[in-house]
Amino acid sequence: MFATLRLLFVYLVLGVPAGLIGIPWSALRKNFRMMYRWGMKITALGPKAAGVRVRVEGTENILPGVHYIFLSNHVSNLDAAILLPSIPGMTSVFIKRELMKIPLLGTAMRMGKYIPVTRGNSREDAQRSVAAATDALNSGLHITVFPEGTRSTDGRLLPFKKGAFFLSEETGAPIIPVVISGTERMMPKGSQRITPGEACIRFLPPVRPQDATSREDLMARVRSAMEQELERRRSADKQRM
Repeated sequence: MFATLRLLFVYLVLGVPAGLIGIPWSALRKNFRMMYRWGMKITALGPKAAGVRVRVEGTENILPGVHYIFLSNHVSNLDAAILLPSIPGMTSVFIKRELMKIPLLGTAMRMGKYIPVTRGNSREDAQRSVAAATDALNSGLHITVFPEGTRSTDGRLLPFKKGAFFLSEETGAPIIPVVISGTERMMPKGSQRITPGEACIRFLPPVRPQDATSREDLMARVRSAMEQELERRRSADKQRM
């Protein structure tokens, strides 16, 4: 548990003061960029303090000046903490609405145009989320989504929710499939213990909605790319054993 405690220590000791200073300062300046940079540096420092090494591959697939929708698999509570700081530029995120109620953190999320979603949400809630995500993209942010909606217990992809693909169709924003591996061993679903090790983030080539014949085809293309990369990693792991 010492690794987990080190992560929490970093977030409490650095995160709270940064929020107390950075949020009012950002509000006065009406500019969230400084607070975002602070937040991402602290976010990345937490796993590092816990002994988590992060290897990032495929950044050549992310072109400057293009606003993407990043769709990632989800196997651990560590995923967001290592993925978000690895994305060039600034990204908004679909998050549980309940997180917006956390003092200080909720304020920072609203300033960063994070998009609240409700589990089992109504059609009206879904439309509001898509409108908020469209606004975030139009303001120059990326969008990051874990389309499975929950963590996988065995590393295999769960069914995708369709919201991100609808958003891609509506805005024309290309999708970057993302595959995270290694975190499922360091902090598996249901565990609070972190085992130090190496995680890998792989950004795959973008999938453009204009190239798909339908929303289902777009979803299938993204899923196929992610499954192929996951299978490649499983084969590589077997060869190393």
